[in-house]
Amino acid sequence: MEGGFDFAILIRNAPFLWGGMVLTLQLTGLAVAGGLALGLVLAVLRLSRIPFVPALVAGYVNFLRSMPLILAIFWFYTLIPKLTGQSVSSFYSVLIAFILFEAAYYSEIIRAGISSVRRGQIAAALALGLSNAQAMRYVVLPQAIRTMIPVLLTQSIVMLQDTSLVYVVGLRDFLTTADIVAGRDSRPVELYMFVALTFLVVCFSASRLVNRLRRRYAL
Repeated sequence: MEGGFDFAILIRNAPFLWGGMVLTLQLTGLAVAGGLALGLVLAVLRLSRIPFVPALVAGYVNFLRSMPLILAIFWFYTLIPKLTGQSVSSFYSVLIAFILFEAAYYSEIIRAGISSVRRGQIAAALALGLSNAQAMRYVVLPQAIRTMIPVLLTQSIVMLQDTSLVYVVGLRDFLTTADIVAGRDSRPVELYMFVALTFLVVCFSASRLVNRLRRRYAL
């Protein structure tokens, strides 16, 4: 089919494209989960009073946030094999880069959420006999999460979009698989439009969810 929009090419290559989408979703899910876990630790450490620890964490966060993500991907892709002395798959090197990179952003979001809780409530929790860890777990975090969730979801949407950079290390994510099909069958319009519409639907749906959560948890 030379003219018009060829829907058949999308159907014929659906399994291949789906494989790319699975990789994209895997990277996004694992990077978000790992980034949130590490970001929470970094945020708590940055708010601690342990000498030098907040400054070290701030240095890590500012360094990663000032680095382009594509540079971080290249850096960890070449650095990890040298540190471990053995080859590491592109998937895991990119995943580590995403987790460490996103943790820097998540930590700032979490720190801002924790800081938004009034100090008087923390003092009251400590006065009731709770430890610092218990006060953080039962008093601070439940309230901070209300303000953090919309921003965390927005950053996760950005993470989904950023997975398209993995083509630089040879991973076949959703965009890369579409690019392969487009080049092989000479149908770039169909493939790139399909990718754009897919990301539009996913990101628009997630944005609507973010807006609903913002209204729901508005203080």
